[in-house]
Amino acid sequence: MSRPIVLIPARMASTRLPGKPLAEIGGTPMIVHVWRRAMEARIGPVVVAADTPEIIAAVETAGGRAILTRGEHRSGSDRIFEALGAIDPERRYDVIVNVQGDLPTIEAQAIRAAIGPLEDAGVDIATLAAPIMREEERGDPNVVKVVGSAIGAHRLRALYFTRATAPSGEGPLYHHIGLYAYRRSALARFVALPPSALELRERLEQLRALEAGMRIDVTIVSAVPLGVDTARDLQRARELLRMR
Repeated sequence: MSRPIVLIPARMASTRLPGKPLAEIGGTPMIVHVWRRAMEARIGPVVVAADTPEIIAAVETAGGRAILTRGEHRSGSDRIFEALGAIDPERRYDVIVNVQGDLPTIEAQAIRAAIGPLEDAGVDIATLAAPIMREEERGDPNVVKVVGSAIGAHRLRALYFTRATAPSGEGPLYHHIGLYAYRRSALARFVALPPSALELRERLEQLRALEAGMRIDVTIVSAVPLGVDTARDLQRARELLRMR
């Protein structure tokens, strides 16, 4: 049986929305909303990996756990790997779920769904996607698409991730959701790899894993959670969570 831990990377220096983790939604910092959703998933302990004491204070005030990490990390994957080594040097946890700190509307069941593919010993990394329903998203480069082979109900084996409209022809397109569940060994291997050619070209970190021959499987869920990148996204998150 696996022993998951949920790690939430959070940094203050967002280019488009500085101070994003502490942006208030209904009087509560966004990072606390994400921490609560992860706690509701009940798959294991939840720890925020932060780059500033202010984020740690917000999480701890809400009753959560957070750890300070270095500020210069290139990605959330690097940040959670540092946090994992500090939190769990005994290697008790063998599945690491990376929930982005800007997904305040993520559903607990989606977080639980992400770890399902790791029941297959051949899978290194698991992630999520949802069918694209709006026509304008099909050609939107900000909507990352996953191209994969169906290997069961609501599951794909990922072949590629792209900002282009793909695959062509008739059939569904899938919107990738940037939430990952790693085998511990896969995370260690991933962060040790240099950025790959396609990763740099598409600006998609997960392509590094595919180019290195790692297997990524995808659970298909019904909806894409709102990712908060701009002030407009933040206002929409406030409206959505006000209705809950």
